[in-house]
Amino acid sequence: MTQQPGPEASRRTASPVLLFVAALLALLPALFVVTAPGARAADGDPTVTLSEKEAGKGGEITVSGSGWRAEALLMLLICGQSTPERGVIGGTNSCANADGRAVTTDEKGAFSRKLPVTEPPKPCPCVVHVATVTGEQALADAVFTVAGHPTAEPPRESGGGKLAVLATTRLEGDSSLLTWFGAPPARRLVFTVGNLGSAPVKDPVFEIGTAHGVYAPQWEERQWRGTVAPGGKAQIKLPVELSAGAHGDYQVSLRYGEKVLAEQPWGVGRPWGVTLFWVLLCLVVPAAVFRVGMAVVDKVRPRPAGSHRTRAPARWTGPGRLGGAGADHDTRTDNAPTSADHDTNTTTAVLPWFTPDSAPSENRPRPTTKGQA
Repeated sequence: MTQQPGPEASRRTASPVLLFVAALLALLPALFVVTAPGARAADGDPTVTLSEKEAGKGGEITVSGSGWRAEALLMLLICGQSTPERGVIGGTNSCANADGRAVTTDEKGAFSRKLPVTEPPKPCPCVVHVATVTGEQALADAVFTVAGHPTAEPPRESGGGKLAVLATTRLEGDSSLLTWFGAPPARRLVFTVGNLGSAPVKDPVFEIGTAHGVYAPQWEERQWRGTVAPGGKAQIKLPVELSAGAHGDYQVSLRYGEKVLAEQPWGVGRPWGVTLFWVLLCLVVPAAVFRVGMAVVDKVRPRPAGSHRTRAPARWTGPGRLGGAGADHDTRTDNAPTSADHDTNTTTAVLPWFTPDSAPSENRPRPTTKGQA
């Protein structure tokens, strides 16, 4: 008979498995505690700290931060009418842009920079606004109070329909050949909005702002035709255009009402066609001026007398005479030979097509012609 395992044997077999499962369950909370801070550090949320929470105009504070991209260019501004929860209301138009500072993070994404305290154009509550200038957009705000600056309640959010950006914005379109020669670069800003309010939003009017470097954006209104129902969403495309000859790093901002919904970097290439045009112009114009100047000089310069006539080479036509188209048959030179001085023994020059035996000679009889003795 086969012996069946009793209760004691089953208990002994199952006890190691139960102990392993119990130990694993006991370690799960500890694993979550250990991995949670690492996950937050991997996210790399940027942070900003201030040396002082309050200072008066003319003072100076030290702004420090960590968790930013390595070697990223950041912009430091003091902005009014803003809170860390709602962000900078009204964009950087509510910030003291003229007294802002720029800083570049180190290899670990940290920075430290002194910032002069100035009064923003809008009343407090105020924040120190830190945002990236180029590349992927990142920002952080820290509460700050400008001593002696007016204080007012920030504008309330309007009820009813409320739009929010649900997806990452992007720029669509390509540059044409004319853009290479300085035509205004143009794109379409594509984004998806959702209505988080209780009322529909019909034909919303957005504002598109373009900023170059640390300057404040220039806003232009763009109206979208359509209706976003409560709880619904819609994809919107708005045209964006820069000035003629624009190039470099630009920041495109989207604003609805008093709130900036999204920002998108835009790198615009240099219009090399304009540079090529100026290079060719600098080469062609001086060459043309030189040719015209030489033609004028050749036209007005004095010429020697009789140089306009074409002289034919002189030829010997007889004793004491030079023949030719430009020769004077009545002019005798002092050394011209005469018939009296002519030596009958003068050797005739040998021409290339005559041999010495066949060359004409004075000793040979001349052929007689009719009418001669």
